[in-house]
Amino acid sequence: MEILVIEDELRILAFLARALEAEGFVVTPADDGPAGLARAIGGRYDLVVLDLLLPKVNGLTVLRELHRRHPELPVVIVSARSDLRTKLRGFELGASDYVAKPFAFDELLARIRAQLRAHASADGTLLAARDVALDLARRQAQIGARLIDLSDREFRLLHHLVEHAGEVVSRESILSAVWGYYFDPRSNVVDVCVRRLRSKLGEEALIETVRHAGYRLAAA
Repeated sequence: MEILVIEDELRILAFLARALEAEGFVVTPADDGPAGLARAIGGRYDLVVLDLLLPKVNGLTVLRELHRRHPELPVVIVSARSDLRTKLRGFELGASDYVAKPFAFDELLARIRAQLRAHASADGTLLAARDVALDLARRQAQIGARLIDLSDREFRLLHHLVEHAGEVVSRESILSAVWGYYFDPRSNVVDVCVRRLRSKLGEEALIETVRHAGYRLAAA
């Protein structure tokens, strides 16, 4: 996923670029209002991180024009201006979220991921639970910024677990949903596929074994 960061403080701009790239995002930097607006309008980004105190053209003006041209594009404001009036004005002009400086990167990252999930869900192409997101159109799995390649069976099994997140799903239910025909319930085909999923997804996606019952994707 590609993020445009518009920030005139070069130290913060460099930090955000490095930190977001370390999380797997592709980052484009811009250090003033005109450059940021031009890149936002001319490029294809999944999200914009926007400072308000920008040289030449201030952030609220950038936000207004960006929302006029690309109202679907999520924008997260990160600004030292933390007064309620400015926050409300930002939301009125189309901001998706607002983070005051100084900020904790982990919180900003969580808010960015939440906006990306919400935007994809609004398009009806994303199914998500816990830290797992499934892009149904591209048939890709994602945990945070990490994209994971899955086989067709693995994707369909994970899709079934995500749809029933927090619930115990029996092996018979999985066989029916994923394999689509009767399969000997004594077979270990489900267990083998679950082991492959766990190996690919890592500990972030907690697929629990419920003894004598089946499997459950922890909801939180």
